[in-house]
Amino acid sequence: MDNDVITVLLADDHAVVRYGLKAVLQTAPDITVIGEATNGREAVDAAMRLKPDVVVMDLSMDIMDGAAATRELQRLTSPARILILTMHAEDEHLVRLLEAGASGYLVKNAADRELVDAVRMVARGDQYLRLGAVRALAASRLSSRSHDIAATAMPTHSAMRRAPARLVIAPAPARDITEAARRCGTSATAHGSSRSRRVG
Repeated sequence: MDNDVITVLLADDHAVVRYGLKAVLQTAPDITVIGEATNGREAVDAAMRLKPDVVVMDLSMDIMDGAAATRELQRLTSPARILILTMHAEDEHLVRLLEAGASGYLVKNAADRELVDAVRMVARGDQYLRLGAVRALAASRLSSRSHDIAATAMPTHSAMRRAPARLVIAPAPARDITEAARRCGTSATAHGSSRSRRVG
């Protein structure tokens, strides 16, 4: 980030949604929108050309969806952090997005309240998740460990690159956050509208 200003690319196939997201982000003096895309392919091309700090990516788009675009940006070694926007709250289905390289996700109906903070947090290297997704991620990791308990191979470069310094979790009881973070093997921050609290 240059001069502490976070540059953002918006990718959504609905102009009215992009307009609303841009309006929300424009309330933050430290965030600027430098480009827009209407599908995943455009998002990949624009991200490689404009080199934003964060790509706010809709999950469901024509031509190339958000998951495929995320994987393609990882393949191209884009340094952009990717925040997925979705209409769906099924947390277990979003683990694959994190495995594809996304830095977090946000349900669209919470964007007006959480988008600015989510962008800031993924830009600094954290992962922004709902508590349910952390639980699903913990279950996925525990399942993987049970299958790979005897493995001694070093982690891949891409896996190390995706590993967050900590998880940032949308408002939830501290006890639940601490337990979910413990299962994930990391620390977590409970984020509220007016303050952040480090737990674990």
